[in-house]
Amino acid sequence: MAGFSGYGQFCPVAKASEILAKRWTPLIVRELTSGSTGFNEIHRGVPLMSRPLLAQRLRELAEEGVVTRSAAGVYELTDAGHALEPVIRAMGLWGQRWVESEAGGPDWDAGVLMWDMRRRINTDALPSGRTVLQFDFQDAPDEMRWWWLLIEGQNVDLCVSDPGHEVDLYLITQVRILGPIWIGQRALAPAIERGDVRLHGRVDVSRSIHQWLMLSALAEASGVTHDQ
Repeated sequence: MAGFSGYGQFCPVAKASEILAKRWTPLIVRELTSGSTGFNEIHRGVPLMSRPLLAQRLRELAEEGVVTRSAAGVYELTDAGHALEPVIRAMGLWGQRWVESEAGGPDWDAGVLMWDMRRRINTDALPSGRTVLQFDFQDAPDEMRWWWLLIEGQNVDLCVSDPGHEVDLYLITQVRILGPIWIGQRALAPAIERGDVRLHGRVDVSRSIHQWLMLSALAEASGVTHDQ
């Protein structure tokens, strides 16, 4: 949008679009509404975005009064930013209903999926102490195939290399299978029954997957459950 100076309209939709319709901006706001506060955290949610462009977009959002940045580099939504939460949710619900990524297309990114999933682990449904979950995405490139969630108490850490602890449950599947389940376009229970999602390890952790692996916030908002 180089050289773009606005739509030249007083219409509120036009004025809002001048701020929010720039490439990547809705996804940045999505990350902020999901709880990301640090630059690196936000970038993990938009990994294909260049870091200089992310910095530029965050500056623009700060200039427009949507976010604030502390001296420690913490980004937070202002009142105006929080008012965008239902807008972002509505965009997601619309996309969930009317738009679907091609099964063989490039959208299915294991890193984006795992980064989002680690925010939606119900730690209260897991055994006390440490729980280690290993994900094997067989359709992902080798460097993106294996992921670990290290869960201790209420803390959930995403690891891209083996954390060195005994694995409690192995989950073997494909990004193109778990991704649609995560956003509420497919159901988990039938996928497990068909063997599209295979679980190996502790029986108690395997049997409680419907409790500890919550669906995305958008799937939950649309009323989707693991069985639907």
